[in-house]
Amino acid sequence: MKRVNHSVTSEFVFLGLTNSWNIQLLLFLLSSVLYVASMMGNCLIIFTVASDPQLHSPMYFLLSNLSFIDIGISSATSPKMIYDLFKKNKVISFRGCIIQIFFIHAIGGVEMVLLIAMAFDRYVAICKPLHYLTMMSPQMCIFFLITAWVVGLMHSVIQLVFIVNLPLCGQLLDSFYCDLPQFIKLACMDTYRLELMVSISSGFMSVAFFFILIISYVVIIFTVLKHSSSGSYKALSTLSAHVTVVVLFFGPAIFFYTWPSSSTHLDKFLALFDAVVTPFLNPVIYTLRNQEMKMAMRRVFRHLMGYRQIS
Repeated sequence: MKRVNHSVTSEFVFLGLTNSWNIQLLLFLLSSVLYVASMMGNCLIIFTVASDPQLHSPMYFLLSNLSFIDIGISSATSPKMIYDLFKKNKVISFRGCIIQIFFIHAIGGVEMVLLIAMAFDRYVAICKPLHYLTMMSPQMCIFFLITAWVVGLMHSVIQLVFIVNLPLCGQLLDSFYCDLPQFIKLACMDTYRLELMVSISSGFMSVAFFFILIISYVVIIFTVLKHSSSGSYKALSTLSAHVTVVVLFFGPAIFFYTWPSSSTHLDKFLALFDAVVTPFLNPVIYTLRNQEMKMAMRRVFRHLMGYRQIS
């Protein structure tokens, strides 16, 4: 095979999801609706938290930042995928591919830390309620946010350093967006060490954080069950929403990066689910399972309607 490097590989071609016109039409309709709905839902959460003083608490501060991250995750892949569905040649430039990989892993790293911060917030609120205001101070919330972005950016940059100058021997990516496993397969060299790096930095790290979060929530749930108070149902409802979001986020990530050399239809299904469905489900989970959020949205809506009538 002729040796080609990225200096002459100016673009890549996605193989996409399917060649069936009917399935492409179905994917176009579903993806478009879910993308718009996820954008609106996450923006609504951010606007509601910012507008309602009763939601100016650490939990909702972290939730609004998670919604912002979900907007970024969805926007990094979905618009390009929707635009390419009916195109015969699904092309992305080398620079565009690298930028897409950068944002996917940076935003993914940020969300990982935010989910840990949200678990810590619930742990303090339920297990150490008398110390909540001290331990979850505004300074601590800002610390969590800054840490999340530092970790996310460092995680993404470190991985890109290893792959940006790879000698490449192909242009076909068996996916609908750029990511490390597919990119590494195009290298004109033995990629065992690079795949191991991806497994360690993204795969096993995801597994470790996932189990830490699950164990944390199990501890919190047992603490809640020990106290048969009126607030137990509300706490369990909130915790179940958090656990659901953790599973939706870490499930596909663990599958993608623990076995980066795999190539199956399941990969594409999980990638589509992660890019389109999960950002839509997160605001649905946090609003439908959260009575306080629904009440706040009603207050904001009534306030806006009253302001419009006065105007």
